[in-house]
Amino acid sequence: MAKVTEHIAKANGKTLFSIEIIPPAKGARLSELMDAVEPMMELKPPFIDVTYHREEYFKKKLSDGTEKVISTRKRPGTVGICSAIMHKFKVDPVPHVLCGGFTKDDTEDLLIDLNYLGIENVMALRGDIAKPYDTFKAKKEGHLFASDLVKQIEKMNMGKYLHEDSEYLNKSNFCIGVAAYPEKHFEADSLDIDFENLKNKIDQGADYIVTQMFFDNQKYFEFVKKCRENNIHIPIIPGLKVLATKKQLEILPKLFYLGIPDDLKKAVEKAEDDKAIKEVGVEWCVQQCKELMEFGVPALHFYTMSKSKTTMAVAKQVF
Repeated sequence: MAKVTEHIAKANGKTLFSIEIIPPAKGARLSELMDAVEPMMELKPPFIDVTYHREEYFKKKLSDGTEKVISTRKRPGTVGICSAIMHKFKVDPVPHVLCGGFTKDDTEDLLIDLNYLGIENVMALRGDIAKPYDTFKAKKEGHLFASDLVKQIEKMNMGKYLHEDSEYLNKSNFCIGVAAYPEKHFEADSLDIDFENLKNKIDQGADYIVTQMFFDNQKYFEFVKKCRENNIHIPIIPGLKVLATKKQLEILPKLFYLGIPDDLKKAVEKAEDDKAIKEVGVEWCVQQCKELMEFGVPALHFYTMSKSKTTMAVAKQVF
């Protein structure tokens, strides 16, 4: 097994193929996820990201007329899935580790489990706002910012644990990925502030970057240029998604605060049915990939939503 940065270095300039999958909904079996991932193994992804979905909250009215806030988790955690992927496919899993829903001790326990399993890569994220709230809240003993999470992981890499001070503690060896937003995180007041937040994560020990999805490559090129001009020289992996439905023209910009190029919008709106829309999305993504590969990106990272067909349709044309 190897770190993401080691896979990139071994590729010697060749663009890698990687994917991100989501844990199955509550009640589904692991075999369903494995069946969805297996076709993509044909393209030999060296690493696979596995997302983590934090708890959600809802109010339940009790018999005495009062309300109780109930916490529920709709998807399983990543540790078991990552272990299964590692052993079935001999691929390095990259579990997502969140600030949201975790105390610092919870985080340390998770990292100890991952280290024990021999998992050497993590993606450190703040995480989404817990439904139904409209602002991000950290647990009382948790992290509010991803940069603080990166710092905790890096301390473990140095053998520094939360409550123990001993030179005999085992050091972890995590390669730390972080997220970046070429079109600005929706909560940041400006692109400059968003960029400062990214630099802080790098300063705390991040080893590579994966961007939010985008459909305009120029946004990525401008972002990389700004990083390099500001002495950020770690790998920057572009995140990609194949647009597959007309509804996504509205949903994706609202959810991820990204732009859809006019040419892509017009092509999707002219498409006669869902099949034609997928063909448009695949062709657009193929052209994105070819241009990005010519630019020399270290990897193309596909947000698959654990579905393989459109991703494979693109990847087979560019790899």
